[in-house]
Amino acid sequence: MKYAIVTAALTAAVLASGPVFAQTAAPAAPADATATMPVDTDTFLRMVLSSNDWEIQSSELAKTKSSNTSVVQFADMIIEDHTAAAAKLKETLEKKEEAPEGLPPAALTPKHQSMLQQLGAVTSGADFDKLYIDMQAQAHQEAITLFRGYASSGNDQALVGFAKETLPTLEKHFAEVGKLTGSK
Repeated sequence: MKYAIVTAALTAAVLASGPVFAQTAAPAAPADATATMPVDTDTFLRMVLSSNDWEIQSSELAKTKSSNTSVVQFADMIIEDHTAAAAKLKETLEKKEEAPEGLPPAALTPKHQSMLQQLGAVTSGADFDKLYIDMQAQAHQEAITLFRGYASSGNDQALVGFAKETLPTLEKHFAEVGKLTGSK
């Protein structure tokens, strides 16, 4: 029993520290992440809000810390697209017959808080760019998996539509991150 708990704890620690040990290799294609898990609506909303907010905040950091024009342009695109996605999600929820009283606050999950702190602690330059790009690759791969999962198994049709509509933008971001891995 203790062995199982220790193994589970070590596995969780290794998975949570992914960005710290990220390599410069090009990210795996999101098509490789075909396994999707069913996600309930509350979890989907919490993860979308946290991910979206992390994308915007991390990209605002990139605009101030990076001197790489390609990274800054990518950050501008992320901010624009994720701000639009947040507005679209709000609009989608407001149009529902049983609309919630409002979106839950866009609170970062502990994982996203940690990632943002890691980025904030890195000084400007190539080290920041590498970490930012690696984190963007990881975040977009996770977002693609989340959105695919909800698009295929979600129980709220308005949010399923939002997931399906947003997925191509996330895939475009992932492809752009792949291009940046060669320009670091």
